[in-house]
Order: sequence, then C-alpha cells, then structure tokens
Amino acid sequence: MIWLLIGYMFLFVHRPFEIWPILGTVRIELLYMIMVGSVWLAAPHKRLRFNALHIALFCFAAAVLFCSLLSPWSDHCLDVIDPYFKFLIYYLMLVTVVQDEENLQRLLYAFLGFMALYMLHSLWEYMHGRYVHRMGIARMVGVDSTRSDPNAFASSILLSLVFVPVLWRSAQSRAARCALAGYLALSVLCINLTGSRGSFVGMVLWAAVVIWQSEWRKTLAFASIAAAPLLFMALPETLQNRFETIINPDAGPKNAQLSSEARIIGFNLGIQLLQDNPLSGIGPGAWRPATGRKLESHNLYGQLMGEMGGLGLVTFAGLLLAYAINVLRIRRRCREYGNPQRDFLYQLAGAVGLGIVLLLFTGNFGHCLFRFNWALYAAFLAIAADCLERRESDPTWQYAAQSDDYYETATDQRLAWSGMYP
Repeated sequence: MIWLLIGYMFLFVHRPFEIWPILGTVRIELLYMIMVGSVWLAAPHKRLRFNALHIALFCFAAAVLFCSLLSPWSDHCLDVIDPYFKFLIYYLMLVTVVQDEENLQRLLYAFLGFMALYMLHSLWEYMHGRYVHRMGIARMVGVDSTRSDPNAFASSILLSLVFVPVLWRSAQSRAARCALAGYLALSVLCINLTGSRGSFVGMVLWAAVVIWQSEWRKTLAFASIAAAPLLFMALPETLQNRFETIINPDAGPKNAQLSSEARIIGFNLGIQLLQDNPLSGIGPGAWRPATGRKLESHNLYGQLMGEMGGLGLVTFAGLLLAYAINVLRIRRRCREYGNPQRDFLYQLAGAVGLGIVLLLFTGNFGHCLFRFNWALYAAFLAIAADCLERRESDPTWQYAAQSDDYYETATDQRLAWSGMYP
C-alpha cells in the first residue's frame, strides 16, 4: 500500500497529465486514485488515532465548503475545492496506513525525489527556451500548469527544503548525503532562476535557521558569509538587479515596485472584503470575479480574510494551534529520551514547524492558503505523533533509547522503533 501512495505522490508533484495532454484525456489521476482507494478500503490494519490536527484540518475543510456554498461565485470556487478535497482524501489514506518511522522516511525520500525530477524537467525546458519574460527578466517556470508560475514554483521548492536537514542527519551512507547535497544545489539554482524575491528571502531565512541549529554553526556561518557574495556575482546581471530590489526598490524597473505594492493592496482589499462579508467572505477562489481585478490577492492574509471571512479566520487559527501543539509535544517528549539531535521524529517535527513558519512568511508575498503543503505537513506531523505513541508503548524502547550505540546504525533504529511492530 505504501508504494501505491508514493505513486500518487508522483502524480500530484510532477503532474504529468498537465504536461502531456494525452494523459489528461484519459483521466489518469482519477483512475489511479480510484484504484488506490479501492486497495485502501480493502487493506487491513488501518487505524486513525485521535489527533487535534485531524479535527482542525477537517474543520477548516468544512469552512472551505461552507464558504463556497454561500458564495455568489460558487462556480469559480470549484476550481479550488476540487483539488483541495482530493488531497484531503490522500491525507486520510496516509495517516491511516503509514504507521512506522521507516515508511515515513520513505515518504520523505520519495517526496524529495519527485521534486528533484520536477525541477530537473523544468530546468531542461528552461535551458531550451521555456520561460516567461516578466519584470524585465527571463524567469524559470514549472513544467506543469497548476504551479508553473515562477513564484509558485519557487515556493514549492522552498517548502521542500525543510526536509533536507532531517534526512541528512538520519542518512547512513555517503551516497544518500551526496544526493541530498545535490538536491540542495539544484533547489538554490532553480529558486534563483525564477527571480522570486519572496522565495529568495525565505531561502535565506531557512539557511539561517539550519545553520543556527547545526553543531558546526560557526564554521557554516563563516563559510556562508564568505560564499554569498561569490554566489550572487555568479548570477546574471538581470537577476542581480532583481534581487537587489529587495533592499533597494529603485534598482529595478517600475513594475517591480508596483508588484511589491500589489501585496499591500491585496491585504487592504482583504480587510475591506471581510467588512463587507464578515461571516464567510466572497468564497474560495472568487477573488478575481468578486473584485474585478486581473490579479489574485498575492497575500495569504488578504486572501484568508477576503475569501473566507470570520469563519476562515477562526478555523485557520485553530489549524495553526494544532500544528503548534503537535510540534511542541513531539519535541518535548523526544527530549526526555536519548539524543534529540539524532532523533528522526524530533528533527521532523522541527522541520514541519519551520515549514509552517515559511508558509506564513511567504504568505506576505503570495496567496498560498490552499497549497497542498498545509495538508502534507499535517500528514507527516500526525504520522510522527503516531510513531512516537507506538515507540513509547513498547517496554524495551526506553532502555534502548538510553544506549550509547543505539543510534549508530539504521538497522538498529528500525529494529527498535518500527521493525518490532507487526
């Protein structure tokens, strides 16, 4: 079952049915999900433990549906709620089937592997002339259509980077670490080529947090400071000017300044829409027809207030609270045993927490309310909480966790944490 779920992960990351139209005409995604769903229904040993994340996520989903039904532009809302609820079904499959750390780690590797394939394909197309010319520069785009926009593409890459340090610390082979280093280099290259200023700043923030958490923080900080000017000078002059506008708006064209101002306009317009529609907003995905503007909100908070009103604000706050409860609880409990710096669940919870911070940060520059990353992070975190419960319920675990050589090999780790369970 785990491999079937990984197969669907490839479909929603790379989205080949949007690249090759023939696959879209045969509805490969729908057929595959029907097949996986049938196997899932028949699969034994499924279970769903109580977790505040499940309740919070499905309360927010109910709010999305409610706001869509009340919207005068319900037909436009379908473009949002259709993929959103499809992914919630996938979320339910993940949290009921994946019950051990070994398979959770497989999911992380698969996700980064498919993201790497997505980036390589997009880079190949970019090198052969497929890009958009916007803000005075040639900007790399994704090969699909759903998240092909330069800013959306860069944000997808940025939000995947949080898992690289987790897998780096748990990697037991040089080949795995080389692959992760290659993934990091590819990600940095692609984010730079998109010219996305929000993701560029987010990448710097991510790097600062990772360096601060490292045991070699002084060495890494010195190396990063020394290498940053060289890496910046290696960029084409157009991209240098683009990123310089982050601190010096006059360095770029006027439309780059207008782009920044559009984020503020989106936030202010969201407040106005909330005042006009205090309960349910204008409906998810109804921003353009409701406002008469050609652009989306380009601001998470304006999007939330305007499209979902007070109901969205309350349920979204509940979702953030559920994330925080799970992250803090997992990390607190992991600190009670062994070495948390080498604990996979401890590191994963921290990575998801950082991912949520990045979503909230980049939300200042983009409308990311209905991104799949929210539910994917929730699935990984809920599975991690379940794994921790199973780990602690075994009477031999506490003794094993205190052993000096407990973390020495991946084999010992799997035997102690997941292999002992049927």
